[in-house]
Amino acid sequence: MIDVICWKWESPPGYRSKFTGENVNILWDMVAKNLNLPHRFSCITDNPEGIDPDIRIIPLWDTFADLPSPTRRGPSCYRRLLAFSDKAKDIIGERIFSLDLDCVITDDITPLVDRPEDFVCWGATARNTHYNGGMWLLRAGTRTEVFDTFDPVRSPEITKNKHIVGSDQGWISYVLNGKDPKWTTADGVYSFRNDFVFARNVELPENARIVMFHGRYDPWEARVQNQYPWVKGHYNLCVHGEDDKEPILPPYPAKGRQSAPQNIPSPEKQSKGRRRVNRLVNRA
Repeated sequence: MIDVICWKWESPPGYRSKFTGENVNILWDMVAKNLNLPHRFSCITDNPEGIDPDIRIIPLWDTFADLPSPTRRGPSCYRRLLAFSDKAKDIIGERIFSLDLDCVITDDITPLVDRPEDFVCWGATARNTHYNGGMWLLRAGTRTEVFDTFDPVRSPEITKNKHIVGSDQGWISYVLNGKDPKWTTADGVYSFRNDFVFARNVELPENARIVMFHGRYDPWEARVQNQYPWVKGHYNLCVHGEDDKEPILPPYPAKGRQSAPQNIPSPEKQSKGRRRVNRLVNRA
């Protein structure tokens, strides 16, 4: 059986996203519709408020809870490293499939999960960083070196000095060094930031199975759902925020691709927008 897990804790002040029990319930619903394998859905959290009672709650541990991310303004997810310890099987289960809450499942994800390898991870969304921690599959009790070698003082400095992006994903990337397989767009795994926003693409690729929202936008935002109808179609139970009509894509449509509905900014704003994209492109 597959243990599908997600994570929810209080976002730090100033962080771009706020996660609620409703987000957990929607992910549970998307997984139930699109994973055709025996599985159990759990949320690892310190606040189960609003989460459906049929979802298993695993109490969130305090390990590395106060350790900040070495990436400026990035989220700190070091506490997730405990899933790579020899305790994971007893706490979570034998075969673990971890998903971030800010994703949209658009088709059958069974082929992504029904694999024999000990570890598979979504990968290569930022420079110098082999893996993205938004989605991974792990046989509990393997790759324990990720947890065993982590030092809360030295390890963040190591990844920072090597310009590896992120907290837990940075350490996973450093220790495993890309030796394990990665899901890519060839498998139907897409990045909303890289493959839609930066690529100026609005249409959902035919082979898409899941889209990860690891940048500044969330799938429950009204403007995201209105400018990308496929998001609304697959994540249609939860809409937050005002539709402020702010363009999500850069102002110039890429050749041969449909452009999102948008207002064309002034040349001055276009220049500022391009500089902002350059600053964002290397963030996880």
